[in-house]
Amino acid sequence: MSQKLQKDRKLVQEVFDKVYNKYDLMNDIMSFGSHRNWKKILIQMMNPIENQNLIDVGCGTGDIGKLFSDAADNKCRILSLDPNAQMIELGKKKLKNYKNISWQIGSGEKLDVKSNTFDFYTISFGLRNTSDVEKTIKEAYRVLKKGGRFFCLEFSKVENSNLEFLYKKYSQAIPKIGKYIVGDEKPYDYLIQTIDNFLNQDELLDILKKCKFEDCQYLNITGGIVAIHSGWKI
Repeated sequence: MSQKLQKDRKLVQEVFDKVYNKYDLMNDIMSFGSHRNWKKILIQMMNPIENQNLIDVGCGTGDIGKLFSDAADNKCRILSLDPNAQMIELGKKKLKNYKNISWQIGSGEKLDVKSNTFDFYTISFGLRNTSDVEKTIKEAYRVLKKGGRFFCLEFSKVENSNLEFLYKKYSQAIPKIGKYIVGDEKPYDYLIQTIDNFLNQDELLDILKKCKFEDCQYLNITGGIVAIHSGWKI
């Protein structure tokens, strides 16, 4: 599935170039801090143990890698990958004491990684920013070992009509908040558009199955504001 808005790589790059230094702060503000709990739920579902390895695509400043490492007592290997070099640099500084985390600039659509390498693949709030969802998921399948598991934490479609009404109203205010925090509302106009235009839960589940993943499922969180999709490479 090709995504028209995201195909303009220059636009996407400009969006994150403008927000990278306030990225974590805006995540806290936009979600009222809920993104931290959502990520913890993801890690609990993964249940990391020693000597496993993870590739975290669209890693931002490395939240998932840190949580995964902490859960495995830092006895694991993590590759944190993001297309934005400035985001990567922030992550390196923030997690400089985590020697088991390596960093790479790259995109989910074409990973510079050997096939059959990782126990886990995660992409959190990044799949909707890729230019081609299906191509990204096929790459995830390629780099996972047999028995490896894919996880996607992403904004999804709200189940309850009353909650959806409130959520839509709040979403309309986010660009204004972004202008106050980072000085520009355009990046957040883009981000809200990508949320509105993204797949619903069942559509994404169908793509996972199409890309050969088995035992695919999803968990709605906060009424479907976000969902965690998963699938196994058998």
